[in-house]
Amino acid sequence: MHSNLWIFIWRRKLSFLLVVSGLVLLGLWTWAILIDTTAPQPPGALFSTERLQQQEQQQATGYQQVHIIQKLIAQANRVLRAERLKDNAAEKPLTAVQRLGNVRFLRPTQAKKAPLPISESYLFEQERLKILEQQQRQRNAGMEELNANAEDERMLSSAERQTQYEHELQRMGVPVVAGIGPDGPRAPTERLVHLDLKGAPPKISFLKQLLPMLRALGATGLLIEYEDMFPYTGALQPLAAHNAYKEDELRDFLECAALHGLSVMPLVQTFGHMEYVLKLSGFEQLRELAESPQSICPSQPQSMALLEQMLTQVIELHLQCLGHATQSSAVPLAPIRFTHIHIGCDEVQRMGECSTCRQRLRSELFLSHVVSLAHFIRRQWPQLGVVIWDDQLRTMSLSELQHSQVGSYVEPMVWVYASDIYRFIQPQLWDTYAKVFPSAWTASAFKGAFGESLLVPPLQHHLENNIRWLAVIAKEGGRFAKGLRGLALTGWQRYDHFAVLCELLPVGIPSLMTSLSTVAKGYFSTNPRDNELLKVLQCVFQPDSRRSGRPWLELHPNAHHSQLFAVCSYPGHMVFKYALRLFDKLAEIGIYLQQTRDQSAWLSDYNVRHNFSSPLRVRELTARTPMLIEELRAMAREAQQLLWEVYDEYTVTEFVEQHIYPTIAALQRQLAIGETLLQRRTWPQRPLPLALKLQEDMGLVTNQREQQQ
Repeated sequence: MHSNLWIFIWRRKLSFLLVVSGLVLLGLWTWAILIDTTAPQPPGALFSTERLQQQEQQQATGYQQVHIIQKLIAQANRVLRAERLKDNAAEKPLTAVQRLGNVRFLRPTQAKKAPLPISESYLFEQERLKILEQQQRQRNAGMEELNANAEDERMLSSAERQTQYEHELQRMGVPVVAGIGPDGPRAPTERLVHLDLKGAPPKISFLKQLLPMLRALGATGLLIEYEDMFPYTGALQPLAAHNAYKEDELRDFLECAALHGLSVMPLVQTFGHMEYVLKLSGFEQLRELAESPQSICPSQPQSMALLEQMLTQVIELHLQCLGHATQSSAVPLAPIRFTHIHIGCDEVQRMGECSTCRQRLRSELFLSHVVSLAHFIRRQWPQLGVVIWDDQLRTMSLSELQHSQVGSYVEPMVWVYASDIYRFIQPQLWDTYAKVFPSAWTASAFKGAFGESLLVPPLQHHLENNIRWLAVIAKEGGRFAKGLRGLALTGWQRYDHFAVLCELLPVGIPSLMTSLSTVAKGYFSTNPRDNELLKVLQCVFQPDSRRSGRPWLELHPNAHHSQLFAVCSYPGHMVFKYALRLFDKLAEIGIYLQQTRDQSAWLSDYNVRHNFSSPLRVRELTARTPMLIEELRAMAREAQQLLWEVYDEYTVTEFVEQHIYPTIAALQRQLAIGETLLQRRTWPQRPLPLALKLQEDMGLVTNQREQQQ
C-alpha cells in the first residue's frame, strides 16, 4: 500500500511541486494586499511630510515584494527545466525484457508527462505582466534624471570623440592640430583652386573633366593665372605664347565652370613676375633695371598704359562670359560668377633702383602703384573687387598703410605654404592688417611649394599646411570687420617664367583633392563613408580596418603619396602612377651612379684623369648601364603617350628633357668613360704624376713643378 502511494507521488511529482509553488505565491500576494489596504492614513496636519514618507516606504516595500516574486519564479522555472531534462534522458528505448535465470522482470512503462494545468500557467502569466508593468513605471520615473544628465553626457562624448579622432589621425599619418575636428570651427566660406597655366597649359578637355570633381569636393571657385597663356590681341599679341589658348577655347572652359557653379577670379601680374612681357623686344625699356626683366618700372607713364591694356583685355573677356561686357556679345548659356580680379604684386625684386624711382621710398612706390591700378579697375568696373598678394606689405608700418588708403582699394591675400604660419605672419601683423583692411583672403598650397623641380608633391606637408590654415582662419577671422573671405589652394607650375617645370597638375591631383575635401569640411574626415575622397577619385579600395587592422589612408613624413591613390581611376591617374614609377627609377639610377662614380675605387674621377683602372672591375661596374639606358628610353616613350592626353607636345618634350634625358646622358657618359679605360693595355709605374693644371687649380707646389720651372 505504501509502496503504491510513493509510486503515485513519484509519477505526479511535477504537479505537486507546481501546486505547492502556486499556494506559496498566492499567500505572498494576499499578504501584500492586506498590508496595502490596512495601512493607517496620516492626519491632515502632517500631510506634506508624513504622507511622502509613507509613500516612499510603500514603494520600497513593493520593490522588495517584486524582487522576492521574481526570485521564486526564476527558481521554479529552473526546477521545471531540470525535471524535464531528466525525463527526456530516461525516455530512451529500453529492452522490453530483462532475464535473471528463469525469472522475467518487466520494466514499468513510463507515463507521458501531463501538460501544465491551465490555472497554474495563468497564475504565472499574471505575475509576469505585473512585474513588467512595475519595471515600466521604474523606467518612466528615471527619465527625468536621464534628461537632467543629458548635457553632461553630450560634453563627455564630444571630448571622447575628439580624443578618438586625434588617435585615428595619428594612425593615418594625418597632422593633428589643436581645435580642428568634427566639433571644431566651420569651414571657410570661399574655397578657390589655383590653376597656374604659365608655360604648361593643360588641354581644355582635361580641365573640364576636373570641374565636377572640384565641385563635388567643396570648391567654390577658380583662381586662374594665365600669364602668357591668355589670348592677347592687337598690340599685345606678342605677349601670348605660341601655344596659348584660343579665345573660343577659353570661353568654352569658363562657361563650363559656370555650369558647375564655380566662380572665376583671373590673376594678372602687374608689378613683379613680369618676365613674360619684359623679356620681349619692344617692351624692354619698361624694366626697372635693364639687365633684369623681373619687375616693371612704376615711374614710367608707358608702364601704366601697358598694364591698363592688359587688364582691359582680360576683364572684358570674362565679362563677356558673364554677359555684361561693354562690347556687344552673345549672352552665354551659364553666366560665370566674376566678382574679383587678382593683380598679383608679389615678390617685386629690385624695386626702386632706377634713377627716377630712387627718389621715392620703396613703400611709397609700391602703395601708389597698387592704388593707381585699383583705382583704374574700380573706375571702369565698379562691381569688381581687387586682390593682391600680401608679402610686400609685411614690412610696412601701420601709419604707412593707413596714410595710403590702400585698404579702401584692395583686399590682401595672405599666403604661407609652410606648416608654421605664425612664423611668417605674427599676431601683430594680423592686427595691423585688420586695422587697415575690412576683409582679407588667405592662401595655402597643394603643389609647387617644396621644391623648384619636384616630380611628386609631398602630400602630408601640403595637408598639414591646409589644416593649420583652418586653425588660423578660425582664430584671426574675428579681427576683421568683414571677416576672412576664404582660402585659395595654390598649385604652382613654375616658380617664375624662366624656371623649369615643378609637379605636373595630374600628379598633384591626390594632394589637391585631399586638401580640398579637408578645407571644405573644416577638418579631415577619418570615416571613409563621410569622406568624399574615395567616391570622387573612384577608388576600388574598400577599407575594412576590422579585418586588416590598417587605416584606409596612410601618410608618412618621408613618403610622397599613399598606397590608396594607386588604386583610383580619376582623370590623370595614369600620369600620377607613371610619375611614381619614374621617381623610383630615377632614385635607383641615382644611387647606382653615385656608387660607381663616388664610392667605387675603379671609376672615380682619379681613375678617369689618369686613365688607370682594372678592366675586370670596369666591366663589372658598367654591366647594368646599357640595360638602364633602355629602361629610361622606354619610360620616355611611355611619357609621350600618357602626357599627350593632358598636355601639348611642347610640354611633353620639356618634361622628358627635364626629368629623363639628364639621367640618360649621365649613363652614356659612364659608358664612354668605361670604354676609354678598357682600351688601355699597359699602365705606368707608380707613383702617378699630378697634372700641371690640377696643381695650378689647387695652388700646390711640388718638386716636379719646380724642376719644370
